Amino acid sequence: MRIKVENILGLLEQGVTPQEILADYPDLEPEEMKACLAYARALVANESIDTVNVEVAR
Repeated sequence: MRIKVENILGLLEQGVTPQEILADYPDLEPEEMKACLAYARALVANESIDTVNVEVAR
């Protein structure tokens, strides 16, 4: 089973804990979750962000 990096990051953004994600996806290994974060960091490491608009769901 493949889980998108985007999905893992979205769950973390929503406040789901890594332990909860691992419980919901038993095939996912802790090292793979760390790899998701490392991949996201690598993507933004050399980028500049001028403006970021964040919408908060109410």
